[in-house]
Amino acid sequence: MALKKALCRLAAVLLALLVWQAAAACINEEILLVSPLRVLKRLSELVTEKGFFRIVLYTLSRILGGFAAGFALGLALGIAAGRFKLLETLLWPYMITVKSVPVASFIVLAVILLSSSRLSVFISFLMVLPIVYTNVLTGIRNTDKKLLQAAKLYRIKGAKKLLYVHFPQLKPYLISACSVSIGLAWKSGVAAELIAIPDGSLGEMLYNAKVYYAMADLFAWTVVIVAVSVAFEKLFVFALKKLFGAVEKL
Repeated sequence: MALKKALCRLAAVLLALLVWQAAAACINEEILLVSPLRVLKRLSELVTEKGFFRIVLYTLSRILGGFAAGFALGLALGIAAGRFKLLETLLWPYMITVKSVPVASFIVLAVILLSSSRLSVFISFLMVLPIVYTNVLTGIRNTDKKLLQAAKLYRIKGAKKLLYVHFPQLKPYLISACSVSIGLAWKSGVAAELIAIPDGSLGEMLYNAKVYYAMADLFAWTVVIVAVSVAFEKLFVFALKKLFGAVEKL
């Protein structure tokens, strides 16, 4: 079944590429729509250029930093709010504001207050925090009542209750939060770089491609961003599942 699913997805990707190639051939204007073959060629050139991996690592390190901070704080606040109803009420206006206000508004405000090199970290942090917080809070609230009764019966409290009762129940919620927030962190982080234009960033590369109408570069750098984002998501979710597996064996 897994092999069949993978083959179906591969076939869907190939079909999408064929549609893209056909559309590019029909338009026949690279400035409007560049072909996937031209993008692949340009991508192969970029990978061999000096400084390519430095540019990718620059943006990766900042978005990773913002994601890690948002994940850690969202996890801690979600657990605390799940235990203390008053804290959930106090945090509600802040979380609903972050979730509701357009990311562009935060970027414009933050670009005035922060340096260009820190902007993507802050924006990624803001986008991740409410997603992780909400999912963790929901997971804590939906913990199996029978498990809570058993923990109360056997006087399991504090860290042990969190580790053996709540933590396993949080697994689907945390995995879901990571799957959503990682992609959003990359989108918002690169958008912040596109506005702030820090030297040697992926956002700067997209900005230069836009200024010079280098559509092949624009698409090639976009492919890089998507590939790194997906790889980061897969690795983090894999590590998270391993962590849950190790806890379940304790």
